[in-house]
Amino acid sequence: MHMADFWQILGEAFRLILTGDRTVYQTTLLSLLVSGTATLLAFLWGVPIAALIALKSFRGKLLIKSMFNALVGIPTVALGLILYMLLSRSGPLGFLGLLYTPTAIIIGEAVLVTPLIISLASSAIEAVDPEIISLAKTLGASESQASTAVLREAANGLMVAGIMGFNRAISELGVALMVGGNMVLTTRIAAQINYDIALSLSLTIILLLVVFAANILAYIIRRRKA
Repeated sequence: MHMADFWQILGEAFRLILTGDRTVYQTTLLSLLVSGTATLLAFLWGVPIAALIALKSFRGKLLIKSMFNALVGIPTVALGLILYMLLSRSGPLGFLGLLYTPTAIIIGEAVLVTPLIISLASSAIEAVDPEIISLAKTLGASESQASTAVLREAANGLMVAGIMGFNRAISELGVALMVGGNMVLTTRIAAQINYDIALSLSLTIILLLVVFAANILAYIIRRRKA
C-alpha cells in the first residue's frame, strides 16, 4: 500500500464516521447494546458469587478462586466453539433458534466476562477493612446488612470490575464470530477488511475510542478511591 492510498483510506474512514454512515452507527449501537447487556448480566450474577467467595469461609474456597482466575484467560474461540455446538441446530439447545442472533452473542459474552468480574469483584471486596463487618454487627446489623455495608465500601472496585468486563466483551472476536456472525464491531472489522478497508478502519477507530474511554473512566474511579 502506497502512502497516498493510506491517507486516502484514513480520510474515507473519518468521513464515514463524521457523516453518520448508517452501517458504522448501526454496528456501533448494536455492539454497545450487546456488550452492555452481557456485562450487566455477568455483573448481576457475578457480584453475589464474588461476595460469597470473599466474605465466607468454606472448604475449597482457594480452589474456586483459582478456577475463576484461570478462566479469565479462556480463549474466546474455544468458548465460541463450545457455545456453537450447544446452540447449533443439532445441539442440545438448537431448538431455541438462537444461533447467529444478538441474543447468542449476549449469552456468549456474559459467560466470557463472568470469571473476570468475579475475580476483580472478589479482590475489591476482600480489600475492604474487615472491621466494617464487626462494627456493623456491633451496631445491630444482620449478616446480610453487614455484607451490604461491605459492598458499599467496595463500590468503586465493583464499578471498575464492571468496566473491565465491558471492555473484555466489546473487544472480543471469537465468541461473537462463532455464534453471531458478522454483526458487531470486531466481527465486521474482520469481515470487511478485504472488501471495504475504509469501513473496517472506521469501525476500528470507534472501537478504540470506546475502549479508551472505558479505560479512562476506570482510571478516574481508581484515583477517586485512592
